Amino acid sequence: MTKRSTLGWGAVLALALTFIGLTIVFNDSLAGWQLDLTQNRLYTISPGTDRILQSIKEPIDLYFFYSARAAQSIPQIQPYGQRVRDFLQELAQRADGRIHLHIIDPKPFSVQEDRAAELGVTGTALNAAGTKFYFGLAGTNSTNGQQAIPFFDPSKQRFLEYDVAKLIYQLAHPKKPVVAWLSTLPMTGGYNPQSGQMRQPWVVYQQAEQLFDVHPLQPNATAIAPDVRVLVLVDPKNLSPATQFAIDQFALRGGHILAFVDPVAEADQSGNPMEAMAADRASHMGRLLSAWGVSFDPHEVIADRSHALTVSMRQGEPPVEDAAILGLGKSALSQDDVITAGLSNINVESAGYLTPIKGAKIRFVPLMRSSADSQPMPAQRFAMLPDPAVLLNGFKPTGKRYTLGARVTGMVKTAFPEGPPKGVALPPGQRDLKASIKPLHLVVFADTDLLSNYLWVRESDLFGQTIAQAWASNSDLVLNALDNLAGSSDLISVRGRAGFTRPFLRVEALQRRANARFHAQQQQLQQELQRTEQQLTLLQSKRNDKSALILSPAQQQQIEHFEAEKLRIRKRLRAVQAGLASDIDRLGTELKVINIIVMPALFALAALLIAALRRHRPAGPGAGGPAPADPHRKDELA
Repeated sequence: MTKRSTLGWGAVLALALTFIGLTIVFNDSLAGWQLDLTQNRLYTISPGTDRILQSIKEPIDLYFFYSARAAQSIPQIQPYGQRVRDFLQELAQRADGRIHLHIIDPKPFSVQEDRAAELGVTGTALNAAGTKFYFGLAGTNSTNGQQAIPFFDPSKQRFLEYDVAKLIYQLAHPKKPVVAWLSTLPMTGGYNPQSGQMRQPWVVYQQAEQLFDVHPLQPNATAIAPDVRVLVLVDPKNLSPATQFAIDQFALRGGHILAFVDPVAEADQSGNPMEAMAADRASHMGRLLSAWGVSFDPHEVIADRSHALTVSMRQGEPPVEDAAILGLGKSALSQDDVITAGLSNINVESAGYLTPIKGAKIRFVPLMRSSADSQPMPAQRFAMLPDPAVLLNGFKPTGKRYTLGARVTGMVKTAFPEGPPKGVALPPGQRDLKASIKPLHLVVFADTDLLSNYLWVRESDLFGQTIAQAWASNSDLVLNALDNLAGSSDLISVRGRAGFTRPFLRVEALQRRANARFHAQQQQLQQELQRTEQQLTLLQSKRNDKSALILSPAQQQQIEHFEAEKLRIRKRLRAVQAGLASDIDRLGTELKVINIIVMPALFALAALLIAALRRHRPAGPGAGGPAPADPHRKDELA
């Protein structure tokens, strides 16, 4: 018995030592391995990010500045900080040595703080002593290029992978992306024949020139250079068949296109001033958009009463609501796309709407939408509109939300199935494409006026220099779209994920049920109070004694009844609230019991069951028991 006990404890000790050894080995050999069981695959790196990591040719240094000690006192930051750290470590491991990750906890007033500021990471003051909290990322490449995420905003945590992948992509591809810009509106500046003066470029165009290598493209262009990353089309109209064919072939090669179309382009003042109001100010892009699976009606404008802005028509007159000039807040902007997430407001004027064509094999994702209090109106009503208030005469909202901007992706077919138009000669050995060889990436908005200065920026003169101050996010919308489309298809494929915080659905359901009961009891109390006051008024009107200080027995009895009833209902209200707290506490207790007792107990029972089965298994030869008799050797047994 003592021998078996000694062997048993020796086996346990050997198993424990084996477990510790395997843990040490696996901790090194299986570092980075993970099993993502979350509902939205929150911890799974997307294939696009993997391809960006594999495309790195020169080493990249990433500097993660994170005040880990200070974060311990900020519970809303600490879990996200750990998530960012784990994510960066995983990226560094997947990059196979092409990314060198440096994790730095800057000490107050140290060289590390100076390094963070030098690389573009900003600190947030924690106290009056000047202690700063750092939570940002900076990166450098072999050519001294640098990029930074100054601060990881917890409200944008679902875009963590996109933001970091974008930073790495920009470091791996430091050259400014080439953007071809075709516009029939006077965006690029130049001589104004009407005023006889030079015209300044629109502010949004100037900002794009600072971030990208912008090449103006003439409306009669017959080819698009192969190095163009993004093609911008603003109010395309009267384009020659050759130009449309060039755009078509660019799209079929997997081109990235940012388009602005409009049923009434207010900035289009083509023709002489007397005829400008009656001129055709609609975009002509139906042939190309139809081939890309998008429908746009140039004869209808969206009027939206809920998003209408107030405008002043004449000095001294009160401002009026203009249902065609819309201020789109966060409720109208998609919070699931990197282009529109986080923007505060976008202003548009006389915008149209977009719909996917039935049967088209594309993915159509709305970015901007009207409210349900909107209605399409004929575009000709806006040709001469002296008073925008008349738009609400006979206004009948349809109850639908109309898409004013969308992202479109997918494999599409050519708009020229009959072949190149007359007069177009392809280079030797090149054939026209009939369908996509790579997915099209298109972002299209049904308004061009959102680019105009007057809808989003105020300009002032300071010592002879023009200062532009934005009061809407229109420019951010355009630059976000360019930034997104100028990246590779891999970067565009890295979309925002669901939030990392998960709501307590059962607790919220309990609260909703309790609030509904509480609200019903509150209404009952108010109704009884109103009935009691009415009865008191009636009794007072029938009293013989007119003294306001003396109460009749009936009045006194009614008041006592009301006070008793009020106390009873208050007790019921407290019982409802106590029941809510009790239900939540009981749910918390159940979760604790399951996590702390039930699950470990199940594992322990499973282990004991396995051990018992092994203990009662019949011993085989050589297991320490007597050898079975051999019936063919009777003589030896005898």
